[in-house]
Amino acid sequence: MNPKQLKKLKKQVKKAHQVVKKQPYIEQLMTYRDLFDDFPQIKFLINNVLESDRLIKNGLLPQPLPKLLLPDNIQDIIFKKVNEQYPQGNPEGDRLWNRYVDALPKLDRLLRNYRDYLEATYGMWSYVNAPYIKALSEYLHGRPTLEIMAGNGYISSGLRNLRPAQTIFATDSTDWTKENETGKHPVTTIEPLDALAAIKKYGSQVDYVIMSWSPDKLEIDWEVLQLLRKDYPEVKLLVIGEKNGATDSAKFWQTAHLTQDDELKKVNEQIHSFDLIDEQIYLAQ
Repeated sequence: MNPKQLKKLKKQVKKAHQVVKKQPYIEQLMTYRDLFDDFPQIKFLINNVLESDRLIKNGLLPQPLPKLLLPDNIQDIIFKKVNEQYPQGNPEGDRLWNRYVDALPKLDRLLRNYRDYLEATYGMWSYVNAPYIKALSEYLHGRPTLEIMAGNGYISSGLRNLRPAQTIFATDSTDWTKENETGKHPVTTIEPLDALAAIKKYGSQVDYVIMSWSPDKLEIDWEVLQLLRKDYPEVKLLVIGEKNGATDSAKFWQTAHLTQDDELKKVNEQIHSFDLIDEQIYLAQ
C-alpha cells in the first residue's frame, strides 16, 4: 500500500470512529428520561442521578441516592401501559414496545455505572453526600483531623465548610493524577504528601485520621495501620470502604480490629449506598 492510500485509509478510519463516538453519559440519561417520560418509576431514578451530577458539577455535595436499580416488574408495567394505548397487534404499539425493551438493558447498565462515571469525571470514589458529611462532622466533634489519600478532597472540603474553625489537614500523594481524575480537580486545599509522610508530619497534632477508599491492590493501608499502632496509639483511624470487597487490601482487612459504636452507626446510616458496593465507615485499631 502506497503512502497516499495509507493516509486515505487512516482518514476513513478516523472518520468512522467519529461517527460512532459514544454519546456522553449524562446526555444518554437525558435521552432515556425523555423516552420513559410516562414511567415515573424510571424518571425518579434518572432525575436523582441528574440532580446529583448537577450539584457535584457546581461544587456542592450531592444528596443521598436511592438504589439505582430498575424495578423487577418494570417490563410488566411497560407492557400494561403500551396495551392501554394500543390494541394488541397494532404495529405502532409493537414498535413502541420494542423501543422500550431495547432501551431497558442499556439504561440499567447506565444506572449501575454511575459510580464509574463519578470516578472518571470527578475523581469521586466514595459517594460523599451532604447528610453523610454532616453526621461525620458531628461524630468528630470538631477535633483535629488528618485525611490521608484525600483525592480531590470531597470529605475534607465538606468538613471544613461545616466547621471552619476545625483543624483539618487534607493530604494526598497525587500519584493517581497520571491515571484518572483523582487529584486533578481539588475542591479544597490538598497538601501533596503520601499517607505515611502525612501521618509522620501531623500524627502528633490530630485525634483522628480518615482513610477513604484505599486501593485494594496496595498494602499502604496496612502500613498506615502499623505506623499508627507503633508511633501514634492514641490516634483513631476511621476507614471508609467496602470490607473484603472493592477497597483496601486483604492484609488490612485480615489484621485490622474493626468496630462501629452507636455514634459511628449514625454516620453509616447516612452513607446510603446506591449500588452493589457495601460502603461503610469503621473505627480501625
